[in-house]
Amino acid sequence: MDRLIQHIRDTLPISDDNLQLVLNKFVDKRFSKKEHLLHFEHHSKELFFTVKGCVRTYVTDFNGVEHNISFSIENWWSGDLQSFITRTPAICSIQALENTHVLAINQTHWDSLIREVPEFVSYTRVLFRNKMFSQQNRIVQNLSFTAEERYNYFLQEYPTVAQRIPQKHIASYLGITPEFLSMIRGKRNR
Repeated sequence: MDRLIQHIRDTLPISDDNLQLVLNKFVDKRFSKKEHLLHFEHHSKELFFTVKGCVRTYVTDFNGVEHNISFSIENWWSGDLQSFITRTPAICSIQALENTHVLAINQTHWDSLIREVPEFVSYTRVLFRNKMFSQQNRIVQNLSFTAEERYNYFLQEYPTVAQRIPQKHIASYLGITPEFLSMIRGKRNR
């Protein structure tokens, strides 16, 4: 819980009593490498705070090709927010890329914290705002950056991830082939 405590406290001030109310709502979970935290079209009943490891959020297109939307490493959140909040089938899947330890919170506990802990409302507002900023930046990059610029931004955003996950997942996230990513990497190393 130390990572979550620090993440919350780095975001906003919270009383010890209210922090304890928040922590009591989370469940410790572990997933093996390649295990799914969420499957497409299943209802997302939990959101996940990554304590250790790395997960990817991805969609599969009509040809069966997987496209990575995001990665969540230590101190990052993951989940299908739309499915979680609206209680509808998930539009994406979430898979552990490493053995992963998360803290999970279900809808009932999330909703009770929203009602009972004002600081949690402020914390979630910051989380949602940051997620919106991230998605907006990602859309702009995909529409206006070259593949090389997208890769450079990826290295800034996820400085340790490039060494931790297979190149095919990075390429998928960037919207390019693994071969083209190899060419970009080769060019950078000259």
